[in-house]
Amino acid sequence: MKVAMIMGSNSDWPKLESAEKVFQEFGIDLEVTVASAIVRRNSSRPLPKGSGRGVDVIISAAGAAAHLGGVVAAYTTLPVIGVPINATALNGMDALLSTVQMPSGIPVAAMAIDGAKNAAIFAVEILSLKYPELVQKLATYRAKMKEEVRAKGEKLAAARASN
Repeated sequence: MKVAMIMGSNSDWPKLESAEKVFQEFGIDLEVTVASAIVRRNSSRPLPKGSGRGVDVIISAAGAAAHLGGVVAAYTTLPVIGVPINATALNGMDALLSTVQMPSGIPVAAMAIDGAKNAAIFAVEILSLKYPELVQKLATYRAKMKEEVRAKGEKLAAARASN
């Protein structure tokens, strides 16, 4: 089980680290690469052919024009998940629109702006179709989230009651 994460700049990494934590929790290998679709056009071309390296899903993260996901998707049949990064004065809206406005026939799944954690969870869901052992891990993960929300609610109710 392996996911490739391609980002437009190493400055995007702090917004993507949450994805790495998800993959560690699920025991999924992560390959991380910086490859600008603009500055080094050809640097992003060979990366999507990752299926020979055991890559099952690709996460593409970029700010500004953010068409890196589309460039990557044009060179592979692997699922590509786009994470628009808030990197400009437009607060990531430019990146979001560049990610979701792909031409027909070259799909890129789009997450929320700076939505790396959801991209990782979605990648795990995709991987669970091929690796059934992830199905139970996802169920456990969601049960844990549910418990965390319940505990937060109880803590808030207790704090309000003591005031």
